Amino acid sequence: MSTRLGELIERLGGELRGDPDLMISGIAPLDIAQASHITFLSNPKLRSQASLSKAAALILSASDDEAIGASYPGARIITGNPYAYFARTAQLFASQRQIVAPPGIHPTASIDSGARIDSTASVGPHAVVEADAEIAGGCVIAAGCFIGRGASIGANTHFDARVVFHAGCVIGQNGIIHSGAVIGSEGFGFANEGGAWIKIPQTGRVVIGNDVQIGANTTIDRGALTDTVIEDGVKLDNQIQIGHNCHIGAHTAMAGCVGVAGSARIGKYCTFGGAAMVLGHLTIADHVHISSASMVSRSIREPGNYTGFYPLAKNADWEKSAAIVRNLAAMREKIRELEKSINSLTKN
Repeated sequence: MSTRLGELIERLGGELRGDPDLMISGIAPLDIAQASHITFLSNPKLRSQASLSKAAALILSASDDEAIGASYPGARIITGNPYAYFARTAQLFASQRQIVAPPGIHPTASIDSGARIDSTASVGPHAVVEADAEIAGGCVIAAGCFIGRGASIGANTHFDARVVFHAGCVIGQNGIIHSGAVIGSEGFGFANEGGAWIKIPQTGRVVIGNDVQIGANTTIDRGALTDTVIEDGVKLDNQIQIGHNCHIGAHTAMAGCVGVAGSARIGKYCTFGGAAMVLGHLTIADHVHISSASMVSRSIREPGNYTGFYPLAKNADWEKSAAIVRNLAAMREKIRELEKSINSLTKN
């Protein structure tokens, strides 16, 4: 399958410098792209590599074009955000190769008579859809999925194989949930009485907006009394844990293995690096960016970049630093005593 370069411009915009009738069969990185590929430059440090690329066409910014345009022999598409343009180009090629699931319900699926499934939706082998669940048009519910009682799935949302979507949960349009994700499992809620744990029923839901992507084996707990909320455009990577009653603001993105404890409220347009942790009942403002492996132990009220881990060091150096940290309280007291002695001597 291939696409004419001019057609790409018509769909995605950008300024073309080259032959609009040039045919492109795929997209590839700078170093391995061949004569039938289009590639992209989003990092100015790779300008020299881009100028030597064998690709038929190059997506780049105006400043990069000014720097290397004369040395690059192929066609060029100039755009304000080459990385985003690459993403949309990749979507176009992926759609050409996509195998579309046929509408209808597989004979092995178990569908309750009270479920409402649009005729254009696809329900795969051995899927289970319980009573009062609603699946809108264009949805794909792949093999082995479980859709609980009263759950609601918006138009054109795609569940990969073995997704569990528990009772009462809601997701909007154009969502993607990858295999093994569990949405709406019970939150971790217990009260202690005399050393024994008393279970708190989790009666809330998980409510997910439009255009949300949830990675493989990610779990999102239902709320205890109110709902766990994932707003529009949120992107969650694989193996993330979102605790009960959390609220994740629109267009926030989290990398793999992030953990968010219950009742945390996270703002819009935030990012979290892999394995970052957020303690419960905290509030994080919009446009906050947390580095990988950081521990957020207090609320963050102002936007910005935050890091909360000790820099990597040789083990022997780390042990010395740890010993110093353990003795900081005693050192502080000694410093206070010295300050008192100095002040006393100064007064005299």
